[in-house]
Order: sequence, then structure tokens, then C-alpha cells
Amino acid sequence: MQSPQAAAAALRGFFRIAKAWDLSNDEQQRLLGCGRTSFFDWKAGRIKSGLDAATLERLSHIFGIYAGLQILLPIPERADAWIKKTNTAPLFGGRSALDRMLAGQVSDLFVVRQYLDAQRGGWA
Repeated sequence: MQSPQAAAAALRGFFRIAKAWDLSNDEQQRLLGCGRTSFFDWKAGRIKSGLDAATLERLSHIFGIYAGLQILLPIPERADAWIKKTNTAPLFGGRSALDRMLAGQVSDLFVVRQYLDAQRGGWA
């Protein structure tokens, strides 16, 4: 765990990405993997303690996905829209990356991040 200030900074970054991706509150909560009360406390800036390891891992993958998209698609509107577009890559099976990310497991975020890293010539 880190300090409440560091947690607040990380969550502010997440909420900026969520706005850019036009995510609903339900989608945001599912990506964070947290309960409803915690989610709305965090969204209102009420952070009482640091974040647990699972939430930090989720945030790390989301930040990596966002950064990867900004590199691959340097037009911000295209990068932000990509997660909701249907995708024929086997990983997505004709669904969107967001559908995969919302499946609920940290591993779903990981595989989307890994896919984007591989697309830009990073590790696969």
C-alpha cells in the first residue's frame, strides 16, 4: 500500500482516462474491481488509505493500455475510441477490447495490455 496522497493521484489519472474513454460508472467500477461505496468515495476524492495490491495492478494495466494506444494511434480521438471498436484479432473474437477488459479478471486487463505492447513491437 502507498499513501492516501499517492492513491488519490493514481485515481485522478484513472478518472481522466475513464472520461477520455467515455466509460459509465459501472464500467469504471468493474475495471477497478472495487465495491460501489469505495468507487463513489474515490470518485469524490475521499481516499482514506492507500490502494491494495490488486487495485494497483489493475491501474498499472489500465495506464499501460492507455499509453500503448497513445503510441500506436497518435490521434487522441482514435486512440480513445479504439477500446470500444469491434476487433477481429483472435484475443477479442469480434468483440471490443473494452468487452474483454470488463470480463472481471485482472488477467483480462493484462492480455489487452500485452496485445498492445506486442503491436508496438514490445514484449509479447
